[in-house]
Parts: sequence; structure tokens; C-alpha cells
Amino acid sequence: MISSGLISIIVAFISGVIGPVAVRLILKRVEQKRDPLNEAFVLGEKVSEKLEQIQETYKCDRIYILQFHNGGHYYPTGKSIQKFSMFYELVKDVKYSVRNSFQNVPVNMFSKSLRQLSQDDFIAISDYKDPSVATFGLKYIAEENGSKASYIYAIRNIDDKLIGVMGLEYVKKIVLDPEEVQKLRIDASTIGGELSKYLQSK
Repeated sequence: MISSGLISIIVAFISGVIGPVAVRLILKRVEQKRDPLNEAFVLGEKVSEKLEQIQETYKCDRIYILQFHNGGHYYPTGKSIQKFSMFYELVKDVKYSVRNSFQNVPVNMFSKSLRQLSQDDFIAISDYKDPSVATFGLKYIAEENGSKASYIYAIRNIDDKLIGVMGLEYVKKIVLDPEEVQKLRIDASTIGGELSKYLQSK
């Protein structure tokens, strides 16, 4: 018969030595199974499917997502330059594509519109030619790209930090009703959740 003292020693050994070793082995196996490239594919597929759904529902000619990143440094301080790039774009016609024009763009080039998004989470421009509609410095870009109307939403992470922008653009003027505007806010939030999960995973 095993004494209670021996049982205590065995239990202490199992919990103190074997337990942590087993946990480490399990964690190592889980980490090995994670594939960063595959995770990027999964994220891309989820976001693209959501954008397709939005494009179909709201019949926009272009829908895109910009994401913020740093790139390069200011001279002579070395401070990081804040930029954005268009990571996702769906268009009804290839002639509406602007993706190549929006790569590594310094945020100060669009400071007025980005500041507005940072404050209010939303910009609605139903008609760029209507002088009563605020365009926040976007009119000249719209004219270059053939956009007549834009609906732009802030994308935030779970800490409420601005991490991106979702935009819908039309080649004809269009007014979305308040219910549609609110639903699109929810869609932007959903996309923000997916991007946040991906950006926080290691």
C-alpha cells in the first residue's frame, strides 16, 4: 500500500514537472499548426465576401478598404511616416479601378477627410457637384476618378482606434436613406472586427 506521503510526492511531481512540460508541448504544436500565410488568405476571403455582399446590396460602382500603416521615416528625427494603402477593391467595371493610385499614400494628403472620419466615423457626399454638400477636400479626387457620390466609413479596432476606411462610390449621384447609412455603419464595424482579430494575432 502506497503511503499518503508518497502519493503527495507523486502528485507534486506530476503537477510541478509533467504538467508544465505537457502544456509547453501542446502550445508548441498549436503554434506549428498556425500558418500566417493561410490566415491572410482566410481574412482576405472573409473581407472580400463581405464587400461583394455590400456591393450587391447597395449597387455601388466601386467599394474599397484602405488600411493605415507606416512606411519610411522623416528626416532627421526618424519619426515614422503614417500612410495608407488600398488593400481591397471591388469594381463593377475595370475602368473604375483606382487601387494602383492609392498605395503608400501619406495621410497628410487627405488630412481634412481623415480628420472628419476620425471625429464622426462617416462622410456622406450624395453629389460632388452640389455646392451645399461638404466634400472635405475629396472633390478633385472624385473628378479624377469619375465618382459622383461617395459614402465613407471609419473602420475601428476593439480599442476604438481608427485602423482603416471603407468607401462606396458611385458614377451617378445617389442618396442613401438613413436606414441604409446605419446598416453600412454596422458592416464597417463587422469588417473592423475581422481586421482587428487578424492584426492582433501573432
